[in-house]
Amino acid sequence: MASIATVKILCWVLVGMVVVAPNSEAAISCGSVANTLAPCLNYVLSGGAVPAACCNGISSLYNSLKTTPDRQTVCSCLKSVAGSASPTNFKNAAGLPSKCGLNIPYKITPSIDCSKIQ
Repeated sequence: MASIATVKILCWVLVGMVVVAPNSEAAISCGSVANTLAPCLNYVLSGGAVPAACCNGISSLYNSLKTTPDRQTVCSCLKSVAGSASPTNFKNAAGLPSKCGLNIPYKITPSIDCSKIQ
């Protein structure tokens, strides 16, 4: 069974790779990110085929990040768990956007400065 840290890592790595538009208050929470990306967990832990529900979740999350605070919040959530991911889990999670047909302009790493995300 996956640890909570592994689930968080998956969610944060995926979401933190997203950039989109203007400023306002963040409307997204780390919990909602985790729920949206839950279908990706088995792939992150074991590899194999990426479930359609995973790609749908990533796409939905990507499209929901309309403000700078939303993007920065998600980035911070992802960054907080990225450092504790195993190399294999991190690699699997980081590869999901491209496997789902999304071109994400940056990668979440333990050293990313989320305040610079616009």
